[in-house]
Amino acid sequence: MPKVEVFDPPMCCSTGVCGPAVDPSLVRFAADLDWLKGQGIEVNRFNLAQDPAAFVGNRVVADALRGRDDALPLLLVDGAIASQGTYPDRDTLARLTGKSTPATIYSESVAELVAIGAAIASNCEPCFRSHYDRARKLGVSKEDMARAVATAKQVKESPARSVLELAHKYLDDEAEEQAPKACCSPSEAVPVTLTKSGAAPKKCC
Repeated sequence: MPKVEVFDPPMCCSTGVCGPAVDPSLVRFAADLDWLKGQGIEVNRFNLAQDPAAFVGNRVVADALRGRDDALPLLLVDGAIASQGTYPDRDTLARLTGKSTPATIYSESVAELVAIGAAIASNCEPCFRSHYDRARKLGVSKEDMARAVATAKQVKESPARSVLELAHKYLDDEAEEQAPKACCSPSEAVPVTLTKSGAAPKKCC
């Protein structure tokens, strides 16, 4: 099996999620390296700020860095430079290590299921109707559409639950959640009697 070594520029960590802003290229590359490991590839990663000895002790890396300030990140495959100055994508990593990436599973049917979930999350009734019709024409089952709706419902409700829990925590409110009260008390409500037109008058709200 090939051996992959990654030499990063100085940074606090290689995940891409620390610091004031997320670095999407680092997040993507970290996921791609995890994918390589899942394929049985040995992967070692070194950070110049934390592992300077690994840079100095590797002649190939030391020579690549000499006189250059744009050599990192550096990727070695079996001790030879395979990529320099940028983080390669998954297809490139697969090619360099003799692996094949799986075929995409994203299809028109999957796209409509995603759109149905997005319609639920955004409270868009016309969107739901439109994508429901398209999904049905593509042969998507109601069971799969129901799963997409259920997933969207969970995602949609999670932030609401979290912020309510936070509010209860800050307000020290341990009372059970009660159903919202009507805007009018019973004494304020207009009596339900028929008007001359035969229609019941509207309540206060």
